Amino acid sequence: MAVRIEKENNVWTIIHSRPEVRNAMDPKSADALHEAFIEFENNNDASVAVLWGEGGSFCAGWDLKYASSLKGIDPLENLNIPKNRKNSSNGSDISRGPMGPSRLELSKPVIGAIAGPAVAGGMELALWCDFRVMERSSYLGVYCRRWGVPLIDGGTVRLPKIVGQGRALEITLTGRKVMASECEKIGLCEYVVEDEKSRQKAEEIAHSIAKFPQACVKADRNSIKKQNNLSVKEGLEYEWYNSIGVLSKEGIEGAERFSKGHGRHGGFEDI
Repeated sequence: MAVRIEKENNVWTIIHSRPEVRNAMDPKSADALHEAFIEFENNNDASVAVLWGEGGSFCAGWDLKYASSLKGIDPLENLNIPKNRKNSSNGSDISRGPMGPSRLELSKPVIGAIAGPAVAGGMELALWCDFRVMERSSYLGVYCRRWGVPLIDGGTVRLPKIVGQGRALEITLTGRKVMASECEKIGLCEYVVEDEKSRQKAEEIAHSIAKFPQACVKADRNSIKKQNNLSVKEGLEYEWYNSIGVLSKEGIEGAERFSKGHGRHGGFEDI
């Protein structure tokens, strides 16, 4: 089975397993990965997901053996995004991306646990995650530059938002390898760990997030992700109306727990 889910409490680890091809993405595994994340989004008991590639590779990109079999002037017509579509859903109402979940806008956090290559479409899948834990020998890169395959899973959208336009252009146009240490330096990942430890570290972080009041986690996450094209004034207004309802839902109850002695002196355990 190319995709499976392993669950521990409210944390789901969604595993892509095609190690014989370095987890390159074919249509069957893209379908399964897309469906797994929709299931995660819709399950009330799931709070945080970790995306991990089994066998020492995150994802070597789109399966080029499959791509070489495509014919016609619109070879991915079944995956076209409707033009002038109203931006009112999380993306589950349209066709999946070639890499699977890349068009989904989930309400819950996803952490990328990256070993080995996360290149071409695999890099786009890593950028789709909220943030990334990379192993020391892992790397990103637009390796599809060599074959005339463009970025079509959000790479040109998400990369400049993370590292800025100039750096995004340099990485994209050269197609060079970007090692984990450089990724950390330029903001492409948030943690670098020893080899074979990315899943463990990502799951530790996921469990730490999952123990918090989740309406508040989702509200703050949503506000941050929606700020990109807003002015400060617009952003403040969006933040207020996005989050004020959570204060009465969770915040006041949390303040009461603090007043009774929990979580004092910045403690995160007894909350």
